[in-house]
Amino acid sequence: MVSINLDKSIQGSILDIGGGGEGVIGRIYQSQVTAIDIRLDELNEAPDGFTKRVMDATKLEFDACTFDNATSFYSFMYIEKEDHVRVLKEIHRVLRPGGRLLIWDADIQTADPFLVELDIDANGSKIHTTYGIYKEDGFQNAEYFVGISQKTGFSLVNQESAQDQFFLHFKK
Repeated sequence: MVSINLDKSIQGSILDIGGGGEGVIGRIYQSQVTAIDIRLDELNEAPDGFTKRVMDATKLEFDACTFDNATSFYSFMYIEKEDHVRVLKEIHRVLRPGGRLLIWDADIQTADPFLVELDIDANGSKIHTTYGIYKEDGFQNAEYFVGISQKTGFSLVNQESAQDQFFLHFKK
């Protein structure tokens, strides 16, 4: 089991990629958040208090320079690997100059299946959940995301890793 502590330090508008399900980012930042998910059932499962839209992250339906921040909380593992660069390019497009991209995710060597159990302190609200995938090419790690994010125009600001989990902070 992995413990993650999220504090309320993101200022401005937030595009949350894959923000359905537990809706972790939406729970914390409420009206600042526009959560997108490709699945309506995941958005319906998330608590209320923030904007929710069914949308494909490879084709974001927002104008350029719309958001101050973008987040991905354990969402990239669910996005097909061949789509990662397209998603990052779209995030880059919709972020304002100087905007931040924040990624929390797991180092995955194999996904046959891969499961991670999390205890999340979401600004005082406790969330216990498990994220998991099963796919042939599930490999990912922080270095992989640093490499493809930098190729799409992001600059790495901060990188933290613990217990095969990572947090990456990029700037546009």
